[in-house]
Amino acid sequence: ARPVPLPPFFEASAASRHYRVPYAKRAAQAREWATVHRIPPAAEDGVRVALLLVDVQNTFCLPDFELFVGGRSGRAAVDDSARIGTFLYENIGRISQVVVTLDTHTAVQIFHPVFWVDEAGEHPPPHTVLTLEESESGRWRVNPRIAAAVAPRPGFDVGAWARHYARQLHEGGKYPLVVWPYHSMVGGLGHALVSVVEEAVFFHAVARQSPTRVEIKGQNPLTENYSVLRPEVTQGLDGERVALANRALVDHLLSFDAVLVAGQAKSHCVAWTVEDLLTEIRLRDPRRASHVYLLDDCASPVVVPGVVDFTDPAEAAYARFAEAGMRRVLSTTPMDGWPGL
Repeated sequence: ARPVPLPPFFEASAASRHYRVPYAKRAAQAREWATVHRIPPAAEDGVRVALLLVDVQNTFCLPDFELFVGGRSGRAAVDDSARIGTFLYENIGRISQVVVTLDTHTAVQIFHPVFWVDEAGEHPPPHTVLTLEESESGRWRVNPRIAAAVAPRPGFDVGAWARHYARQLHEGGKYPLVVWPYHSMVGGLGHALVSVVEEAVFFHAVARQSPTRVEIKGQNPLTENYSVLRPEVTQGLDGERVALANRALVDHLLSFDAVLVAGQAKSHCVAWTVEDLLTEIRLRDPRRASHVYLLDDCASPVVVPGVVDFTDPAEAAYARFAEAGMRRVLSTTPMDGWPGL
């Protein structure tokens, strides 16, 4: 399929704001666009390609929202969103389905302030790192007023789970337990896809007659869920399952001939989603790693100037994925020039 021009309504500058997508108008335009540019229904694709968009939401993609991914440039996620929209419109005839993940939270979760209290009953401020030592010493403990409400069953010891959870994170070597600002609150503006990408995804669904697959992640109050494929901790002290891996999505993604990956943040939810996907590929058929394409210029790392910079860890992760056979590509390079596709 040849590249398609950008539709006249698309403005890359719109990536810096949120707005209402005029669905009826865009649907009519998408149908006409498909006719004019001879874009076939996705069901007719000989090579099936999935575009996995990880957490391209206002909370991460707009500067005024809670966990904006600014990268070293200070506006990285805005530029990424513009490139994602451009890429999707130009390659609409090549992408069979878009799969979007939505980080989805409520106020009372293990990584939000209200979950924890100190001896004075105060909550930790956002970006507090709860170390294993602090968890086990009781410096921060589970808020007793919410414990029963978040317990998955009567008699479940949420305090013991929290200590076990901190220990598992410490031993797992990913990240310590971080108290994040309230973000991606379900039903709120931060939870929504950033508008310029939402519009492109909607346009694609109508033009290609291919329903967007939406994956909700992060609702379990007792665990973080950086990766859309697996919560950070799934089993309690007694080995009982507290959270489940997303096996259905793994199977779905690996049913495509190629999977393209973009989104936020490159250092966190994107990296760990790709890590878990690679783990599954290695178990099934390591050669399939070459069917995964990482859109290098459509994802950015978390950078808080003067506090933390995850650029180098993100680069190291992508280098490791490439060494395993995955392909790093740029959205600005025509897909016909991508190796293996």
